[in-house]
Amino acid sequence: MPSMTLAAAQTADHVSLSVEPWHWVALVAFVIALLLIDVLVVHRVPHEISLKEAAVESAVWISIGFAFTGVVAWLAEPGQGGAAAGEYLGAFLIEKSLSVDNVFVWAVIFSYFAVPAKYQFRVLFWGVFGAIALRAAFIFAGVALLDAFTVTLVVFGVILLYTAYKLGFQGETQVDPDKSVTLRLVRRVVPSTDALDGQRLFTRKNGKRLATPLFAVLIMVEATDIIFAIDSIPAIFGVTTDVFIVFSAVTFAMLGLRALYFLVGGMQDRFRYLHYGLALILAFVGVKLILTFTADAFSFPSEDFHIPIALSLGIIIGTLVVTIALSLRADARQRALEESET
Repeated sequence: MPSMTLAAAQTADHVSLSVEPWHWVALVAFVIALLLIDVLVVHRVPHEISLKEAAVESAVWISIGFAFTGVVAWLAEPGQGGAAAGEYLGAFLIEKSLSVDNVFVWAVIFSYFAVPAKYQFRVLFWGVFGAIALRAAFIFAGVALLDAFTVTLVVFGVILLYTAYKLGFQGETQVDPDKSVTLRLVRRVVPSTDALDGQRLFTRKNGKRLATPLFAVLIMVEATDIIFAIDSIPAIFGVTTDVFIVFSAVTFAMLGLRALYFLVGGMQDRFRYLHYGLALILAFVGVKLILTFTADAFSFPSEDFHIPIALSLGIIIGTLVVTIALSLRADARQRALEESET
């Protein structure tokens, strides 16, 4: 697979990696190896994942994601290692933070279908695998659009501003399986049973192959992920335009979502202000995309306009730190108040 960059959208504040076909092969092979080790070794036997286990696994996945920064810096052109690392970290943090909504939605879906905790991991394994494949398709489709039509930058910017508005004024993403057209379609088209058969997605009953409830859960997980992908991929293009950086950042952010789910899946109320922070980040990136287009097309606000990656990274990290800290502080105060009233 050749190295690709967005010729039409390339600006002075973006880098281009020296990527060869074998780099892509090595990356994909490494990701597949991690997935196989996770499902065939670490989680070979279905079990309920403890908070401690989830915390350890989350730390491992996040460490792997951050460690890949060194690979990105190594692949950069001479003198661009720091900028490349900054773009990767910005893309990784955006995808990771936006994916928190995935985790909360998964909790709703699993609760609705009453999926036993010990079977949830296998569903999420296939869910994350499908999400990575889906995002890869979105990434390369976005590349094609940006290369063909630079005005796509404005379209992506408007999408992000609209999403920021929804997050800021309408709160967190909600999902109601009872109203899901996808779920009704699956139940109508795919022969199904209401009985679980361990962690299997399909089972046999009276010689007939039937989908278990876990298959419907998986379809719901994938369907809701499409919505999140529409938001997150344009946001990442606002930070970097190198496809290798985008794909690797998205992939490593997604790999750790299963462990993150078991760590914070039931803690949505403790992050009460996080959606405001995400809204601010999306609005910032949306405006950046639009100004990148206007600077190139109309020299507005200036012909050489660009926002340094260091500033972008600082805004992303600062916003996340402040909103998470304020959320935890407010949660602690509420808990203390409730305890004093009892």
